[in-house]
Amino acid sequence: MPPLLHLVLVRPQNAGNLGSIARVAKNFGVGPLRVVEPAVPPDEESTRLAAGADDLLGGIARHADLPSAVADLPIVVATSSLRGRGRAPSLALRELPAYLAAHRGVPAALVFGPERSGLTEDELARATACLRLPTDPAFPTMNLSHAAAAVLAVARGFEDETGAPRTEASLAPSSEIEAALAHWDRALDAIDFYDTGHRDRSLREWRALVAARPLTERDVAMLRGVANRILVALDLSRKP
Repeated sequence: MPPLLHLVLVRPQNAGNLGSIARVAKNFGVGPLRVVEPAVPPDEESTRLAAGADDLLGGIARHADLPSAVADLPIVVATSSLRGRGRAPSLALRELPAYLAAHRGVPAALVFGPERSGLTEDELARATACLRLPTDPAFPTMNLSHAAAAVLAVARGFEDETGAPRTEASLAPSSEIEAALAHWDRALDAIDFYDTGHRDRSLREWRALVAARPLTERDVAMLRGVANRILVALDLSRKP
């Protein structure tokens, strides 16, 4: 059975962290690792720290951006130690097992930002949930591998949740949600929604609103259907 949890590292800058995270991923049965470029390549230090997880270290899948890294995953959980960033539903770390158990059997990405800066607002806006790490506000930033270990240790608790697996409609992968958002971007542009000149910000907020929960394939089809009707109606209104 393929793993349900996938670690996504966005622009990791420390090669040692690659090795440490590969080892942690192996400990918890997660893999292969996915990284978003530009990312540091593995080196001798990362190989030493992998300590038996060389297969994961050598099999890292590299992606040009976050949308392509999570394109096949319906649930995207972005991690952050900072409150108030992004518009996705906020989860405390203790709430993560129940959140994953509510979508039992659905693949999920656990996304970690670069060591120095964390995830951008645009990246957080693509998440179905934003996970808060309960660090001290006076010293909130964790080492990347430590954060991954803490989250995976808690996340695997969802497998211990009792009760039968939930039966629910098929959830849409991230790539289908992005396609629906692109459709709506065209529709919003056609009705001059962006006339204030803040297209990037408005689209980011719209993306966060739409992607703030897992969407079913039917949800996505409805979103695209409405956007298409707007475009068709505008086109017809302009014909003589």
